[in-house]
Amino acid sequence: MKKIAVFPGSFDPFTIGHEAIVRRALNLFDEIIIAVGANALKKSYYSLETRKAMISTIFRDEPRIKVDHYEGLTVDYCRKHGAKYILRGLRTAADFEFERAIAQVNRAMAYDIESVFLLTVPEHTPINSTIVRDIIRSGGDASKFVPSSINLRDYKGDGD
Repeated sequence: MKKIAVFPGSFDPFTIGHEAIVRRALNLFDEIIIAVGANALKKSYYSLETRKAMISTIFRDEPRIKVDHYEGLTVDYCRKHGAKYILRGLRTAADFEFERAIAQVNRAMAYDIESVFLLTVPEHTPINSTIVRDIIRSGGDASKFVPSSINLRDYKGDGD
């Protein structure tokens, strides 16, 4: 049976930390679906289509990675796509507490779907999408925090 993981998130924008987690997870899974969550309650800096385009560019040469979007519960999305794993990255103890609670609720709703956590490498610990987005909004150079295949000048903030 094919081991499929879903890596869910808003990815506004996708950072070098996200990229590192996905690339490391390729050693564990046959396929990874990077699922960009569409949240009508959350104002995004980049539109859903722009975020998907950025991520597709990063992994254009990796056939085992698919990029998609979804609304609703992650476990429902996993079931629909035959994924038995939810992949999450952990930077800090606060991330662990937040992700643990979500994983336990997901497990209660879907006992057959496992959450898998990978720790970020130490140099990526301070990097998160909120900080990177703030740098971009303020006109700063955020290029060292996003994958090298992404030229942020090619993407304008066109949020949802």
